[in-house]
Amino acid sequence: MLKFILIALAVILLTVVLVKVIDKFVPSKLKPVISIALWILIIFLGYQTYMSIYTPILFNQEKNRRYAEVIKKLNDIRDAELAHKTVTGRFADNFDALIKFVDTAEFTITERRDSSVVDEEQTKRYGVTMFKDIVVVDTLGYVPVKDSLFKNSDRYKTMMNVPVGEPGAKFKLQAGFIEQSKINIPVFEASVKKDVILFDQDRDMVIQENQVISVDGVNGDALKVGSMEEVNTAGNWPKNYGASE
Repeated sequence: MLKFILIALAVILLTVVLVKVIDKFVPSKLKPVISIALWILIIFLGYQTYMSIYTPILFNQEKNRRYAEVIKKLNDIRDAELAHKTVTGRFADNFDALIKFVDTAEFTITERRDSSVVDEEQTKRYGVTMFKDIVVVDTLGYVPVKDSLFKNSDRYKTMMNVPVGEPGAKFKLQAGFIEQSKINIPVFEASVKKDVILFDQDRDMVIQENQVISVDGVNGDALKVGSMEEVNTAGNWPKNYGASE
């Protein structure tokens, strides 16, 4: 907005100065030519003023559209990774393994119920039958991971592809373990650089976007879900882009 105000003031002042200069110093026969040139200059400066406002608006609209598409993919990757951890106890570190898992793995459907059994130790100690409470887990059946997460869609087969931006770009996928309290905890991270998502946009706008620090923006130079530095499966985007968890 400040840039717009400054440009508008400059246009007004320049116009006033040129009008006075023409009126005072330019011969009458040259005034039509000068007037045409002046109008061309005014139109040019007006266009520049307009674009200084409209370019960021267009950039933000396109950025938000692309981010929304990327976030859908990151959510699919997270869902598949969380399912992988539920079944195997760890995250997948490559998309081939993750896709194969979704194609073939099954969730076990269980039911927990309270029950009681004879407590042999207490029965021997007191000479009377003693019982203890236990939890019994019954297996009710199995559900394919593919059906549970993606219904009738096969979009998981292309979840490694960045859907917008630089053609042919892939998400970066990492997985491993970090140690906390002497316990190895599985972690993963899927990410893509903003430069990839916005590769064909105004370069100055992209540089500014890479430096964003804001509660309603995507901080940093990448969109990502999960983390290789901490136990975290959330995305790094704010709520205005959708749920990050």
